[in-house]
Parts: sequence; C-alpha cells; structure tokens
Amino acid sequence: MEKNAKIYVAGHTGMVGTALVRNLTSRGYTNIIGRTFEELDLTRQSEVEEFFDRERPEYVFLAAARVGGIGANIKSPAEFLMDNLKMQNNIFTAALTQKVKKLIFIGSACVYPESAEQPISEESLLTGKMEEHHEGYSLAKICGIKACEYLHKEYGAEYMSVIPCNLYGYNDNFDVLRSHIIPGIIRRCYEAKINGNDKLTVWGSGNARRELLFADDLADACLFLLDNGAGGEYYNIGSGSDYSILEITQMIRKIVGYDGEIITDSSKPEGMMKRLMNSSKINKLGWKPKVGLEEGLRLTYRWFLNNIAPDICGGGVQLNCIVCSYAFICMEA
Repeated sequence: MEKNAKIYVAGHTGMVGTALVRNLTSRGYTNIIGRTFEELDLTRQSEVEEFFDRERPEYVFLAAARVGGIGANIKSPAEFLMDNLKMQNNIFTAALTQKVKKLIFIGSACVYPESAEQPISEESLLTGKMEEHHEGYSLAKICGIKACEYLHKEYGAEYMSVIPCNLYGYNDNFDVLRSHIIPGIIRRCYEAKINGNDKLTVWGSGNARRELLFADDLADACLFLLDNGAGGEYYNIGSGSDYSILEITQMIRKIVGYDGEIITDSSKPEGMMKRLMNSSKINKLGWKPKVGLEEGLRLTYRWFLNNIAPDICGGGVQLNCIVCSYAFICMEA
C-alpha cells in the first residue's frame, strides 16, 4: 500500500477506528479519511454512494458498527441486526462500484456457536447455534464475513475479514448501558472506590472466561493482513490466553486501587462460559500480539482517568446517588 494511498477508515472515532488511524499514521500513511455520523450516515445508501463517488478511496477498513454490551444486545436485537446490515451492505456495494483495491471487515468472536470446540477455529463458523443474548449482532457480523467471501468469489474483490476476541483499549465505550467487559469493570471499580463502597457486584457467576486483546494489536494485525492475507478469507485475531471474569475483575481492582469485596450475582446473564479462539491461521503467517493483558489494562485505565473520569456525573460522582455505585445510571443527572 502506497504511503499516499487514500484510505477510508469507517468508524474512525471509535476504539478500533482510532487504533487503525494511530497505526497507519505511525507508519507514515498521509491520506487517511474518515467521517463522523453527523457527516455521513452509513445506514443511508445514497449518502454512502455519494461519499465513495466523491472521495474514491483505494483501501477501506470497515470498523463502523452499532455495538454494545450484553444488556444492550438483549434490549435491542432488531437495531443491532438492521443497523449493522445496512452499514455493511452499503459500504460493500459502494466499494465494489468504485473498485476499491482492498477492504478489511471487522467481525466479532460472537459469530461462533455456543457449542464450538475450544479453542475455536475459523472452520467453526455456522456449525451450530449462536449465544442467544447477542444473536442480532452476531447474525449481522456473520453476513458481513460471508459477504466478503462471496464478493471475492464472484467478483474477485480483495475483501477479507478479521474476527477478534474481546477488545479493549483507548477510546473504548465506557457508557453506563453499552459498555463491554473491560470498560464496564474499570468504571464500576473506579466509582466504587471514590464512593467508598465496600462491595462490587459482578454479573453472573464470575466463572465465564474471556480472551482479551488490546485494540492496537488488532489494528496491527489488520495492516499485516493487507500485505499477507488473502481475499475472501477470514482470520481469528486473539491473544491465545483466557481469564475468568473474576480474575479480570481482580486484576482491574488492583490497578484501580479498590479494596472492596467482589461478589457475584448468578441471576444475571453472562453469555458463553468460555470463548477462546484458535489464531494459528494468522500466527502461521507471522503475526503475533505485542501488548500483554496487564500492560493493556494499565494503559486503558490511564486513558479512562484522563478522558472519562472527570466527566462522570458532571465532574464528580454523586455520593448520595442511589444507583451510581452499582448500575452507573445517575438519577440526579
């Protein structure tokens, strides 16, 4: 990829998108473009076609998506399915029309069946029932992965997909209702600490295990695949190790400096009990992650302190808020 090639990062303000922009910039790429939702609504086909016709990007990273944690997925499965299908299909169609040289689609590990053999290989896709709490989002991501495969098969399009494990890092979503595992636990530990709460509740048994990857490592893998990947293929991107939710919470508690008790609530959903991916396909090509879990958590917490903590509940957690210390929905805000 030429240093002055026009590169479109869809979702450039999100966690994965900003990691891609950082990685590209650090390598000397100078013609990176992106649009906010206010500037370009990717769910509207006419806007996407006009944008591609005007800008004519040569390379595309499709990191834009409607995302959220388990609670948001349970509440809004239709929105997660429909919005993501619209965004993906609009970009695929426009990219094909404008003869984009290469495109990388960002998938998700939740596309794999609950019963998939661990560690999960790429061949497990569509071999069983998906975990029900994320089904709408998962179906959309599966369609994106298969679209890249079919567009390569039918039109020769150099589109490929990456399927990362649970991601975390800078610019993660620390929203009270839509956060994933790492940002959710970081925020809850932080608020429990400054509120002086002596207990912190974790959803589920705490025994569910997750593989975690720093978002900048995913960006590095995407750039690696531009040169070493094959059109139509999809690649697992993982760290190779998994941890229980309790283990992750204990690590974050130590980093945050919270000394309260961690308790579990088994009445709450926790998703698949184990999801460890087999990343040997990309490992054999020569790629491996660089950032260890503890280092990545410390970097993420530092970013949280600088960018999110000052704005919590208008600049300070409300000590008398009846729900701030648990659910992070401030009734006084």
